Amino acid sequence: MNGSGALSGLKILDLSNYRGQLCGRLLADMGADVIKVEPPGGDAARRIGPFVDNLAHRDRSLFFWFYNLNKRSLTLDLKHPRGAELMLRLARGADLVIESFAPGTMDSMGLGWAALHAANPALVLLSIAPFGQSGPYRDFDADDTVLAALGGMLYVNGWPGHAPVRPWGLQAYHSSAYYAAIATMCALFARDRDGAGQWIDLSMQEATAAAVEHVAGSYFGEGRVEPRRGTLHWSRYFRVGKCRDGYIMHCTLGDWTSLIEWVAGDGKAQDLVAPEWEDVQYRAVHAEHLFDVLDAWVADYSRDELLERAQTLRLPYATVRNPEALLDDEQLRARGYFVEVEHPELDRKIRYPGAPYIFNDSPWEVRRRPPLTGEHTGEILRDELGLDADEIAALAAEGII
Repeated sequence: MNGSGALSGLKILDLSNYRGQLCGRLLADMGADVIKVEPPGGDAARRIGPFVDNLAHRDRSLFFWFYNLNKRSLTLDLKHPRGAELMLRLARGADLVIESFAPGTMDSMGLGWAALHAANPALVLLSIAPFGQSGPYRDFDADDTVLAALGGMLYVNGWPGHAPVRPWGLQAYHSSAYYAAIATMCALFARDRDGAGQWIDLSMQEATAAAVEHVAGSYFGEGRVEPRRGTLHWSRYFRVGKCRDGYIMHCTLGDWTSLIEWVAGDGKAQDLVAPEWEDVQYRAVHAEHLFDVLDAWVADYSRDELLERAQTLRLPYATVRNPEALLDDEQLRARGYFVEVEHPELDRKIRYPGAPYIFNDSPWEVRRRPPLTGEHTGEILRDELGLDADEIAALAAEGII
């Protein structure tokens, strides 16, 4: 592993399940040495498909791969006293421990904040739980759908007058992971200042609520409960329209004169040529009618033809595409977004999503493919704890690793 990453030199023990593993992945991508600590037999995420070639196996899960790229794997039974003791020894040389057990679980294994802080006063402990470590909901479990509902994502997603729609993917988990990574960096900066670690109590429900960009601001700033608007953006300057062969995102910001001259040239402008429409705030107030006119205009256009002309006129239009279409997206290809990761045990390369951000002086990069189950157990116990081959073999024989 090279030392070019912004977080090179940080050592992280990632005990989290799939709800929190993206946090460790974000830190690993920037150079931190992240050790995925998983039970003997492998993390539960390894049993979640899809699998390479549809062959279910703990070392072929695309789900696990995405969340654990750039990490190493250590198998260790933390419920066994010897396993917990080894974990505590590893924590003495670590900068951060990430865990997503139910509140109280770490204490029950002798690995709670008090024990970790006593072993390493500079250690940061990040605890990710659905509703945090305290409060009336602390002992309740919740999946991504529940968190999306209680965080407000679900309520504002869907069509007016219809049932709410679950956000696509695992957006509550991902929002929590990003906030967890941000909180971790803040704690590490604070440690650099005063030398002391701290315990981060991250509520996934609160993180999800904070990620809904307009809901909290509207309520606390204006006392307004945001409704469902379909594809009309809350700013009222964007809406999705249907072309002849696909979908386009309209935008009424940018060069209004160029847009309306184009629409009028096609004989489809209706009343939009009136001078009041030149006022950007007027366009927002009357957005429904405006977009209805634009929808009628694009109905006979080819999606890609419309996009090309809009970009030529410097209008911020965009196509709306299915996820699988992104693999052949011209712009993503030109930017080199997707990366090929070598999987030597499969004798092939697998294409992965690339950098979600660009840092020129400390770039995101693939340093290692996702680990096989327990792939680095021996080297970690040897190099980090000084165990010899006989001790490691004994641990394996007892089922501790």
